[in-house]
Amino acid sequence: MNVRRRSSAAALAATAVIAVAAAPAVAADPSPSTTASTAPSPSAAASGLYGSGNPQFDGVWRQSLALLAQDTAGVVPSSKAVKWLTDQQCADGAFPAFRADPAKACDDKTMVDTNSTAAAVQALWAVGGHGDVVEDALGWLKSVQNKDGGWGYSPGTPSDANSTSVVIGALTATETDPEGVEKDGKSPYDALLTFALPCAKDKGEGAFAFQPDEDGKLLANADATAAGVLGALGKGLVAGAAADGTATEAEAACADAKKPTREQAAANGAAYLTAAVAEHGYLTSALGGSTSQPDYGNTSDAVVALAAQGGTDKAAALMSWLEKNAGNWAKENGPAAYAQLIFAAHAAGTDPRDFGGTDLVEQLNATGPAPQGAKAGDAATTSGDKDGEDKKKDDEKDEKEDDSPFGVWWFVGVFLVFGIGIGFLLSNRSKKQQP
Repeated sequence: MNVRRRSSAAALAATAVIAVAAAPAVAADPSPSTTASTAPSPSAAASGLYGSGNPQFDGVWRQSLALLAQDTAGVVPSSKAVKWLTDQQCADGAFPAFRADPAKACDDKTMVDTNSTAAAVQALWAVGGHGDVVEDALGWLKSVQNKDGGWGYSPGTPSDANSTSVVIGALTATETDPEGVEKDGKSPYDALLTFALPCAKDKGEGAFAFQPDEDGKLLANADATAAGVLGALGKGLVAGAAADGTATEAEAACADAKKPTREQAAANGAAYLTAAVAEHGYLTSALGGSTSQPDYGNTSDAVVALAAQGGTDKAAALMSWLEKNAGNWAKENGPAAYAQLIFAAHAAGTDPRDFGGTDLVEQLNATGPAPQGAKAGDAATTSGDKDGEDKKKDDEKDEKEDDSPFGVWWFVGVFLVFGIGIGFLLSNRSKKQQP
């Protein structure tokens, strides 16, 4: 694999963070920030970071999704924003969730993780021009692969479906065959299939579990299932819809097998997601015994998974619900939320610039440094640009003039930090069984 050239653009945490003092819909929050504003704070704007919320737990994840979504929508990201992301990398290739002073070398206390690293790989490969950074990150991911072939959120923690799937996405996005990335004879796909449940009705009807529980049982989890479907298909965070009748080997129906193929496991997972949304028309989640709320993040992920597995028609109803209901959620939660909806629109074959009357791309662009312009040959426009070339020069000038570390970040609410990650910090999701 030659990671020094760019592929065509295809594309939470050793600490899971729960915002105790957050709004009722926090279960679907894609980042730990509880601020209602999506405009960047002065220090964030100066640094190149997207969003105004505290980046301690999701800075790299948030930035990676923002850049990846811009690229997917035909936008050339700000060079300052890309530099913010590359500056977060440690010397060994790993990325932490966030480090306030990139000039200070990473040490044993720097909490690097597979999810942030894999997301950064997908984003930087998509925008191009950072082959060395990508190669080093891939090398680190391979070095921390578990003996079962998968990955946990933190190096040395047990593999989970979400982390294994996001790393598979990083591998395939960079044209690396996951089948060839083995540890003790086990590939990432081997690990992922261990989290697939059988089709018995009392066991989750073909869902994926995040991890076995303390008794070794697999519990169906909608978040892990959406991730697992994409991972089993070898897809990344950005996935197009399956071609009708040609791209998948199995219909979205649960079929038992002693050892299902990747394609059948993906079909089983898609069948579970279809059944899970049947009651309400969307996915729900709840934290701390609170009343179940619409989970916009998981529903967005389900759109991508269903479209990738079965085509746009399989995700049409969910996409329609998101267009009618997810606008305020994205506005309140910022860059990662806008990115998730852009990924969903891309997979479903709809226009992210006309999402229920909202231009998601313009809204995302407004949360950080203005992009350079539209990609060559793309008709997309960007928000806040005087001119593409002038903006590029301005960004380069700003980078030279402003190399200072971040300012003081304020916190809203109280955060509970757990010891083992649950992958995809994006949604603050619960590991419990979801309907």
